[in-house]
Amino acid sequence: MTDSCDILISGGGIAGLTAAAVFGAAGFDVICVDPTPPVTDRDADGSDLRTTAFLQPAHGLLQHCGLWDRLEPHAAPLQIMRIVDAGGDTPEPRVVRDFNAADISDQPFGWNLPNWLLRREMVARLHALPNVDFRPGPGTVSLFTRTAEARVGLSDGTRIRTKLVIAADGRNSPMREAAGIKVHTTRYGQKALAFAVTHPIAHENVSTEIHRSGGPFTLVPLPDWQGQPSSAIVWMERGPRAVDLLNLPEAEFEAAMTERSCGLFGPLKLASRRTIWPIISQSAERLSAQRVALMAEAAHVVPPIGAQGLNMSLGDLRSLLDLAQARPEGLGDAQMLDAYHKSRHAEIELRVKGIDLLNRASMVEARPLRDARAAGLNALYSMPVVRKTLMQMGLGVR
Repeated sequence: MTDSCDILISGGGIAGLTAAAVFGAAGFDVICVDPTPPVTDRDADGSDLRTTAFLQPAHGLLQHCGLWDRLEPHAAPLQIMRIVDAGGDTPEPRVVRDFNAADISDQPFGWNLPNWLLRREMVARLHALPNVDFRPGPGTVSLFTRTAEARVGLSDGTRIRTKLVIAADGRNSPMREAAGIKVHTTRYGQKALAFAVTHPIAHENVSTEIHRSGGPFTLVPLPDWQGQPSSAIVWMERGPRAVDLLNLPEAEFEAAMTERSCGLFGPLKLASRRTIWPIISQSAERLSAQRVALMAEAAHVVPPIGAQGLNMSLGDLRSLLDLAQARPEGLGDAQMLDAYHKSRHAEIELRVKGIDLLNRASMVEARPLRDARAAGLNALYSMPVVRKTLMQMGLGVR
């Protein structure tokens, strides 16, 4: 069986579902496929307990495609980004610095939502768009391109003719591999634990990133859970230590995470199961090939620091949308895809390298290096112009 569409999106994660909603709302005929049906229940096996912070620039894009009205009731605003250095002899705060969105904007930095809930609301939105065909189950397995179109084979035997293939199919992207695009990968020997907690002290819409060694311990605001203040935690550690933590009995794990949090929110209680994820940096040599555009983790992977991952992906999506709408008759042609690569590649490389440096700084074990990290945080914060510039850069504001 052969189908046709304007745009085939390979990948039904958060980025792929957002892309399907955005291009569908813009009037393009879209087919979106993913071999793994989305898990949309918080406590179901396989649910993604990580969270995504949509930074300010994402707001307009989500409104444009009809997603924001569905997401807003569940979103926790991020008003303050708090950086804590606890790199002394004991796990106690020694430098605490707040980056307040009010210094640069009348809006919060962004809004945080659980990934399982994002999938639920995004799938519901796609069902309401008549020109979007979301097909969970089949994945992309083959690619043949020519000047005028691409032909993609799916795992269920279907073939799809399309003008543009958007590869949003993850760090091991089958479409990127089929297009022959190479990647550069950095492995840190780290893993991240992701889970939700409750705590007696309210987070007051403050995202708190605590640095000691092994990687940052980050608490991101969530709406209250069962009447208690709640946060999502990403706890980055060297691999063996992360696995040990994953396997601790619950009471011992709660004691360990409370100590690692410096007790800033009181005793932390698990409010979900624990999940574990490998940490890498990765960037593709090119963002496009004939009739193929890479976006999201098919194009770039970064450690979960500063809410940069998905927001880089939404930068990819905005660029693709602008180019498609500027020349709809040239959808997927060489002119469009060359322009896409040029518009995104340099910024992506800069951000991947910047986050790599931040992650390496957060991992340091030696006390003199931890002292230097604390001094550096103090120095950056003490210069208002630099502080505001850093905040604007973090939001992707030029």
